[in-house]
Amino acid sequence: MARGLILEGTLMSDKNKTANVEPLRKTRPCPECGKPSSREHYPFCSNRCRELDLSRWLSGSYAIPVADDEAKAEHEDNE
Repeated sequence: MARGLILEGTLMSDKNKTANVEPLRKTRPCPECGKPSSREHYPFCSNRCRELDLSRWLSGSYAIPVADDEAKAEHEDNE
């Protein structure tokens, strides 16, 4: 009897036991530096880039824009 695994009618040798697994999502460039992102720090490439982005959020460098219509609606609600 041959050594190996039988998978859907095919014989796999010991060195070919690993299957080709597709990643759940495609690799995207890091939003900070443009290098390919890593699974561990997704969507960033490293802990350094992840922490740089976090520090920008915490310091207020990033802001979510508010449309004029939303600002008027909030002003009318307060009256």
